[in-house]
Formats: sequence, structure tokens, C-alpha cells
Amino acid sequence: MEFQLRPFALSDLENLVKHANNFNIAKNLTDMFPHPYREEHGRAFIEKTLAADPVTIFAITVNDQIIGGIGLHPQHDIHRKNVELGYWLAEPFWGKGIMSRAVAQMIDFGFKNLDINRIFARPFGSNLASQRVLEKAGFRLEGRFEKTLIKNGVYEDELIYAVRRPNTDH
Repeated sequence: MEFQLRPFALSDLENLVKHANNFNIAKNLTDMFPHPYREEHGRAFIEKTLAADPVTIFAITVNDQIIGGIGLHPQHDIHRKNVELGYWLAEPFWGKGIMSRAVAQMIDFGFKNLDINRIFARPFGSNLASQRVLEKAGFRLEGRFEKTLIKNGVYEDELIYAVRRPNTDH
């Protein structure tokens, strides 16, 4: 299935809320991605992405309709050469290979446009689909922290996956 990555726009609000308001998505993300996902959440998120310079959070679209989001979140201080990758995809589009290809595009974007050496992601231990996406995109498991996260009253393992800029010292 063909998709595009592009900056969010306020005109995306209705579609964003329609797809993001899904417990099956929210249960695999931090609590900063609320459930239920309401219009005010979507508006605040879109406005935040539009204010960023450079833009590092993108809409995943099919036929210019939002079906998910993906972004690189810069780190600071001694972690400044790292960005955290975050993403979600509307449930009807799961299992179609979209996210693996979107992650690959973000790796390329990050290393070409940002002064970084490492992109990392932190899926929950129970999120096997996200782990597969990362592995298919070339990420390597760097660590597992057992039962360190609490989501919906359940302790989750935190996994750390990362990919490094080619030809740099680790």
C-alpha cells in the first residue's frame, strides 16, 4: 500500500481524532497519547508539530488522509546526539508493511538532516509487532528493563532498540 509522510496540518484534525481514538493504539504508547483521544488533544498535538523547527514529526497518509504519525524526538544535554523514534498507525492499516517502510524513511531523514549518531525506540515488551517493525528496519535490541513501566495498571518491560549512523564510532 502506498503512503506518504508529510507535515501535519490543522485540516487533519478530524481524521487524526478518528484514528487516534483507539484503545488498541493507546495501550502501546506512553500516557502522553491519551485515551480517549479527543479533538482538543489532536489540536494541541498538531499545533505543537507545526511550531517545531525543524519539523521532525510527520503524518502518515494514504490518499492524503491521516492514518498515523511518526516522529523523531530530539534529546538534550549529554543525550543530544540521540533522537527517540515514536510512531503509531491506525488499526485498519496494521500488517500491511507501512510502518516498517515509514521507519526506514525516518532513519534516512534523521541521519541526513539532524546532527545525531543514534536513533532509539522504546517499545513495551508485550508489543511484539512494534519489535518486529524495528528489527525489519535494522534496529538492534540494546537493552531490556524488566517491569519498569506501568501502563493501565500493568507492569511492562521497557525495551531499548537503536540504530546508529553508519560509519561512526559507537
